[in-house]
Amino acid sequence: MPQTTHVNGIDCQKLETSIGQIRENKELGKFKLRAHNSWHEGGHCETKISDFYGLCKEQNVRKETFSLHADEPAMLCGTDKGPNATEALLHALASCLNTTFVYMAARKGIAIESLKFELEGDLDLRGFLGIDEEIPKGFQKIRITCHAKGDAPKDQLAQLCQLAQKYSPVFNTLTRSVPVEVHFNG
Repeated sequence: MPQTTHVNGIDCQKLETSIGQIRENKELGKFKLRAHNSWHEGGHCETKISDFYGLCKEQNVRKETFSLHADEPAMLCGTDKGPNATEALLHALASCLNTTFVYMAARKGIAIESLKFELEGDLDLRGFLGIDEEIPKGFQKIRITCHAKGDAPKDQLAQLCQLAQKYSPVFNTLTRSVPVEVHFNG
């Protein structure tokens, strides 16, 4: 019986098998992820995530629906029931970079001792609030610092940080122009 190798909590044998299957059938790699958002009151809303399309079929395999709350801090007339959407964007970016780093390290057999991403984004509320049309409505700049320790030299860990940027879906979504379609159904 073949022995399974786990690195950083990742089943490397299963990961490589999945990669091989997707290489053989590119349709297996096409996913449609979904989020269902509803407003509660003020700046408070809730997003539910459960179903998705992947591996060439609809998937309802999650044990429970994930529920994510967003709100604004009290100083912006919110009730602070969750991070605001731009903070959630930083969370999504950090989480994706972290996961991508760990998977790339596992594929290379590099054990990670600790990994931390710190993000900070510059936002001018005059754009969001419609005070000045010249001000961008979103982040003007995001700074990321990666801290990593593992059983590899510092230059290899730095290379993993570069690979995380190269292969992270969220990083790539933010750094290239992605069409967004909005349909109104009143």
